[in-house]
Amino acid sequence: MNGFSPSDRIDALRLARSENVGPITYAQLLRRYGTPGRALQALPELARRGGRAAAIRIETAAEAAREIDRAAALGARMLLRGEPDYPALLDQVADAPAVLTVQGELRHLERPTLAIVGARNASAAGVKLARELAEAAGRHGFTVVSGLARGIDGAAHRGALASGTVGVVAGGVDVVYPPEHQELQTEIGRRGLLVAEMPPGTQPQARHFPRRNRVIAGLSRGVLVVEAALKSGSLITARLANEQGREVMAVPGSPLDPRARGGNALLKQGAALVESIEDVLDALGSARPAPLAEPSEDFTSGEPDEADLAAARRQIESLLSPAPVEVDELIRQTGFTPGVVLTVLLEIELAGRLTRQRGGLVALA
Repeated sequence: MNGFSPSDRIDALRLARSENVGPITYAQLLRRYGTPGRALQALPELARRGGRAAAIRIETAAEAAREIDRAAALGARMLLRGEPDYPALLDQVADAPAVLTVQGELRHLERPTLAIVGARNASAAGVKLARELAEAAGRHGFTVVSGLARGIDGAAHRGALASGTVGVVAGGVDVVYPPEHQELQTEIGRRGLLVAEMPPGTQPQARHFPRRNRVIAGLSRGVLVVEAALKSGSLITARLANEQGREVMAVPGSPLDPRARGGNALLKQGAALVESIEDVLDALGSARPAPLAEPSEDFTSGEPDEADLAAARRQIESLLSPAPVEVDELIRQTGFTPGVVLTVLLEIELAGRLTRQRGGLVALA
């Protein structure tokens, strides 16, 4: 798809904001039905076939228009997956957001991108190193991406303000978190680029931060962890970057400092060791981000036969459980075509009975 007409943009936003339509489902629906309008028309019947009794909630055109107008009033705009301006690197990720709200200059994403992330309770040495690495990355033509958190993230943004930085927020593009980053977030929106997956006005909640982390990784050729505990959002970002085929780098630290254990663990797992900007350049020199492949998907052969769908529904319902299973495994065990299996899973998901997990896994909700 090369882009959307004005009416298609409204329909695409309606589709993305409708009940039980996640990023992967959004992409599948567009591939199957060709236009967001036709996908919207199909939602009620798909959900009914998946076992839903109540009507599925579909975003209205008025609600979608209000969201677009609210973004415009903030000096921001919305990017829909499938439009030419949607970030190309992020578009390679299977569960890339259907909608982004951006404020600032998209040109910053035209340069090579490097994510620098780390501990919120960072050491003084870690903050200094993050800022210096960000400054050096900017001098070498990189745009620095981070998550506007306290500590390492804030230092990375400040180091790259003059050259170009992208701040990915967990809530709405107009919501400042943490509050002390009000001035920094304003400056990034003015001189760099702010990116949000959630609608304007959304207050960040705990479940939003892992989603933000996948966007940070997806926008970047590589992720550099400066300081991180063993259980931290920074390590989640690094894991997601690895799954997305991006380069993972880490700064080594003392084993006596809990803030160094996450980075040291990444190094043991094969991350590139970084002590200077030259190490970053060496690591990214051979990096070639690759698309994160989804399970075999084929909606191109037309509507599956209803008899096949009925038989597949019975088998797939019996095979699914709260334990995650690969979609490809369901295809192998049932013997049905990918199109039939994916259609049944789509129905069950739209009924609110299926959850999708990373790596092509599905489970009963």
